[in-house]
Amino acid sequence: MSPNENGERKNGGNRSRAIVVLILILAGAAVAAYFIVRHYAGQESTDDAQIEGHIVPISSRVGGTVMTVKVEDNQLVNAGMLLVQIDPRDYQVALASAEANLADAHAALDAARSGVPITSTTTQSQVSSAQAILERAQAGAVAATGEVEAARARQATAQARLREVTTDHARLAQDLERFKQLIAKDEVSRQQYDNAIALEEVSRASEDVAKSEIAEAAQAVSVAESRLVQANRQVEQAAADARSTQTGPDQVAVTKARAAAAEARVKMAEAAVEQAQLNLQYTTIQSVASGVVSKKSVEPGQIVQAGQPLLALVPLEDIWVIANFKETQLHNMRPGQRVRLSVDAYDRVYWGRVDSVSAATGARFSLLPPENATGNYVKVVQRVPVKIVFEKGQDPDHLLRPGMSVEPTVLLK
Repeated sequence: MSPNENGERKNGGNRSRAIVVLILILAGAAVAAYFIVRHYAGQESTDDAQIEGHIVPISSRVGGTVMTVKVEDNQLVNAGMLLVQIDPRDYQVALASAEANLADAHAALDAARSGVPITSTTTQSQVSSAQAILERAQAGAVAATGEVEAARARQATAQARLREVTTDHARLAQDLERFKQLIAKDEVSRQQYDNAIALEEVSRASEDVAKSEIAEAAQAVSVAESRLVQANRQVEQAAADARSTQTGPDQVAVTKARAAAAEARVKMAEAAVEQAQLNLQYTTIQSVASGVVSKKSVEPGQIVQAGQPLLALVPLEDIWVIANFKETQLHNMRPGQRVRLSVDAYDRVYWGRVDSVSAATGARFSLLPPENATGNYVKVVQRVPVKIVFEKGQDPDHLLRPGMSVEPTVLLK
């Protein structure tokens, strides 16, 4: 065999081995690419994310002069710790005044309440008394009317008797004159003449008696009529008094209304006292939560107004991540999926879970949302905020701060 043939055989073997190696490399690359694609196909990530947390603003609820400030910027405080003390003396005076007004309102209420039963009892007594007086007056008027009628009846009887007696007397007087003429002629006896005289005298006496009875009856009628007039006046006065007592229930209602108004003033005074107590409490500003002091803008001696911000507290216990994913990344994303979190500030991985997906894109919550009704619409991929919460125990030293940049990777499978 010639040397050329041996060289050709060696070159052919080398090419075969190279082809095999190349095929193996390509196969390995294909397998690696498959697993890489499969790996990354099961996760979604973004670099548009940051840590969020609660920012608790601390403001003054009353105005006044700041006496002391107990904290500094970046100081860790616990819930209930004294932060700022405002001069309380003005509010102590206001509380004392409100308490004095409350005591006065209570005294007025007690007086108004005690007047209700007194007025009720007095009114009932006046009504009963006026009714009794009216009934007595009416009974007296009835009695006086009966007396008038009886007196007038006696007067009528006396007048009738007078007419009868007068008639008899006139007849007897005529008989006497006739007997005088006859006695002068001796045509009648002396006895008959004397009898005629006696009868005429008796008749005259009876007439006088009848006239006296008429005078007495007239006087009785006058007296009875006077009594009747007086009784009628008493009835009118008693009726007027009874009508005036009918306003008693209204007086009781007025007294009760005054008591209700006094009770309302007591409640107002109690509310004023409670407000004064609250204002006094508001001069002591305490921490409502545990956290780190930030943005302190208050100093001793400063005069602050109600509602003026003094500082802010940043609780580090409750933090989360807001990641703005593209809308095309949300197809397989669900609450509860695990998330790998890479924080730019620290060389370590944190773990969390998807909590919820925002109800709208971030653009819809911007100050000037995009308006696409002009006809020049250009499709832009929108981003949707996704809330991610840390798993327990991920930040025991509280190194994470709201606002830090994060790269979350959601494990979809």
